[in-house]
Amino acid sequence: MEINLVEGDITAQQVDAIVNAANSSLLGGGGVDGAIHRKGGPAILAECRALRASRYGKGLPTGQAVATTAGNLPARWVIHTVGPVFSSREDRSALLRACYANSLRVADELGAATVAFPLISAGVYGWPVEDAVRQALTVLRAATPTHVTEARLVLFGTGPYAVAARIAEAG
Repeated sequence: MEINLVEGDITAQQVDAIVNAANSSLLGGGGVDGAIHRKGGPAILAECRALRASRYGKGLPTGQAVATTAGNLPARWVIHTVGPVFSSREDRSALLRACYANSLRVADELGAATVAFPLISAGVYGWPVEDAVRQALTVLRAATPTHVTEARLVLFGTGPYAVAARIAEAG
């Protein structure tokens, strides 16, 4: 699988699946989640509501992933995953890595060849950008799904992109 770093807006990525850094309600929010719901339109929210009414009555658990339509986005699917809130007192990195691994598993089940990921938990959930990049790259570099040929880590802004590029280059 090829891993590419992209500076930009995840909602503009022309890929098979866009990963959403969702909250457990699956009903939209701020940051990446809000942008995906706004640009994707009501079809995403409708499928999220159906998921809440059936399989995820209490919300999507942290680290898990589930797919919906991508609505008006230039993708076929949105894969929603709930990242952990950063804690300096508790190591939650396994949950963060699970977001990437489970999103890749769902992408593979869908037959998605190209997947765009945001930097999960690095926004309002407070995960330090450097470590968030390391956690993402650890999972993406070790992954061996059968269908995904390209994973894009889409970074919003020049600062996070520069950090990611430095870490990726260091290996």
